[in-house]
Amino acid sequence: MCKSINRSLQNKDITIKGLCLKLKMSRQNYYAHHKARQKKSVNKSFIIELVKDERKVQSRLGGRKVLHNIKTKLEKNKASIGRDCFFDILRENNMLISRKKSLYPKTTNSRHVLPVFHNEVKNIDIKTPNTAWCSDITYIRTDEGFMYAAIITDMCSRKIVGAHIGDSLESFGCVCALEKALSDLPSGKFPIHHSDRGTQYCCHEYVNRLKKRDLTISMTEENHCYENAIAERVNGILKQEYELDNTFRTKEHAVYAFYQAINLYNTRRPHMSLNYQYPSEVHKKAA
Repeated sequence: MCKSINRSLQNKDITIKGLCLKLKMSRQNYYAHHKARQKKSVNKSFIIELVKDERKVQSRLGGRKVLHNIKTKLEKNKASIGRDCFFDILRENNMLISRKKSLYPKTTNSRHVLPVFHNEVKNIDIKTPNTAWCSDITYIRTDEGFMYAAIITDMCSRKIVGAHIGDSLESFGCVCALEKALSDLPSGKFPIHHSDRGTQYCCHEYVNRLKKRDLTISMTEENHCYENAIAERVNGILKQEYELDNTFRTKEHAVYAFYQAINLYNTRRPHMSLNYQYPSEVHKKAA
């Protein structure tokens, strides 16, 4: 029986040798190639699990940002993958994210007699946090009615520095978001405050609050979204990637989802414009 086993092993060895000769590779290379294929198979399933774990928290985060977020875990497990191969795996497993197109109701009323201001951020180079902030309002649907979210974003770090969600489209929510941003503003910093020409930002209460803190007031001069592009982009990210464009069952649920989305956006969403750093990280470093 031992002779039979030895003969079988010898035949197997001869077969491998023949295959190696046919492919013009050494036996060592053959085994190395075989081991690499096994490792690739293991890595593939491991990578899929890492992506699933990340998507449990940020279900619509794009592929490049997911790859950045799982990079540390890959390195810990001595696994590596190129971007093209990573996207091939996502494609094969139907894990690519398609962008949703949404139409949003109008939240800006710029036809009023309140004072307006020039665009002060149009031609400046913003290189440090707390140089300029941009503000905007967006809506969130619930089965109990609309809610309105006021958001203030640092134009350098992309961090959301102030936010509020409530039932009213009046100035109260914007003032609350502003108070939050001002409460965390380091002394000696006077960012330009940029917004559209909506009544919420032109009203006396809001303007007086900005003037009291010696902040320069800036507003869009034309009815084009590119004049407040960063604020529009942040709204889009919160809607599309964090699913705030869904209709929530209750207003309480919408409030929870809104603040959770902001926390994830600030601390776990890498930005291409920040060299794949997180907004809170960039903001903190500068501070």
